Amino acid sequence: MAPADRSTSQRKQCTDCASMVCRLPRNAGRALIWIYRHSLSLLVGYNCRHLPTCSVYGDEAIERFGLWGGGWMTLARLLRCHPWGTSGIDNVPFTTPPGARWYLPWRYGRWRGVNAP
Repeated sequence: MAPADRSTSQRKQCTDCASMVCRLPRNAGRALIWIYRHSLSLLVGYNCRHLPTCSVYGDEAIERFGLWGGGWMTLARLLRCHPWGTSGIDNVPFTTPPGARWYLPWRYGRWRGVNAP
């Protein structure tokens, strides 16, 4: 193997390792949702008022926006999922809500209604 090829492969390994470390919180959050789905959710049954279910919503939000942003979106969704709350189709937004910053976490959540701004 030529020296240039060796340095390229080492750089790729370093990049892969850094990417894995960056994705660790995201994967930990998704693992908690997976554990819920395969344990407590089986005992409670299907009770979600929204489509997709809250666990699917949380998994997708955390995958798309990371543990911090997706976690706040999931919290807002869980707080809307009660007998007097919203119901219906409520998809994860494709982009970060306007004004959402890491130091303003409440702006990540959709607190008012289904697919409301």
